[in-house]
Amino acid sequence: MYRSMWFIVRRLFYSLFLLLGVSVLSFVFLQFAPGNFFDEMRLSPQISRQTIADLHRQYGMDKPLPVRYFSWLQSVAKGDWGVSFAYNAPVAPLILERSANTLLLTGTATLLSWTIALPAGILCAVARRRQPWIDHAADLLTTLLLVTPDLLLALGVLWIALHTRWLHAGGMLSAELPDENLWGHLKDLASHLIGPLIVLVVGSLPVLLRHVRAAMLDALDLPCIQAVQAHGISHPRILFRHALPGAAAPLISLFGFSLGSLLSASLLVEVVMNWPGLGPLLLEAILARDFYVVIAAVMFSALFLVGGMLLADVLLFFLDPRIRTEGIA
Repeated sequence: MYRSMWFIVRRLFYSLFLLLGVSVLSFVFLQFAPGNFFDEMRLSPQISRQTIADLHRQYGMDKPLPVRYFSWLQSVAKGDWGVSFAYNAPVAPLILERSANTLLLTGTATLLSWTIALPAGILCAVARRRQPWIDHAADLLTTLLLVTPDLLLALGVLWIALHTRWLHAGGMLSAELPDENLWGHLKDLASHLIGPLIVLVVGSLPVLLRHVRAAMLDALDLPCIQAVQAHGISHPRILFRHALPGAAAPLISLFGFSLGSLLSASLLVEVVMNWPGLGPLLLEAILARDFYVVIAAVMFSALFLVGGMLLADVLLFFLDPRIRTEGIA
């Protein structure tokens, strides 16, 4: 128990340190980016220079970068996450609503991707020795999908939605649904999810399927698996009772990475398919140079990635005895 608690505390400390580093680098990079939110105001003859200077002081933009950074940390501790220049309101409510939408899309896509990739990868690993044509066909299909950009996939799904009306072309809910119809809202939400989910799942499947296949092939070649096969145990039992647990460690690590890759892909898909998540908000904030909204969006994206890696580390700790040995854990 002590060792497991110490392992989790260490991983939490590393995660917090990583998030702190991301925040510092984000502040530094944005500080050296050309222009700011108030530059367009200088072009307007109706806004005086004194007004612009007052706005700089109001939002603390006239202070040195370290002072602004520590002021932002204080606002994070209070739950505000700074103030949006464009909305003149705390950033946290803007980010939390969009983050929930992004998490819904990314989480659903992750579950669907792994639900498809796990049995398909196992099938390809088994078929490589018994029916190689299945493995070759899957290899060809994954190669084609790997060289297809996510942007092209998103535009293709969007074209299908616009020309066939089988899918919704954008948004998260239809405007004509009554507010009191909860079941109708859930069905409408699910129908709007289909388009972005297709893009994210199809885009992530090739990598996941190939890793599952490779992990299962390595597990099937282990001496212990060969010994079990020599005892005449049935093939399905060997696969699911012995080989799959042997391949669990690399797959759990891949699960953490897949959350980050799906999140980065989802930001682009959200912009193209008009899903109201972090992607469109981040793009608007970058174009408007809304400093604290950009920082918060980057931090929440990093938080999702770090959370996925932390979850993978904890699962590995409890499933892999080697990590629990003294000196590693």
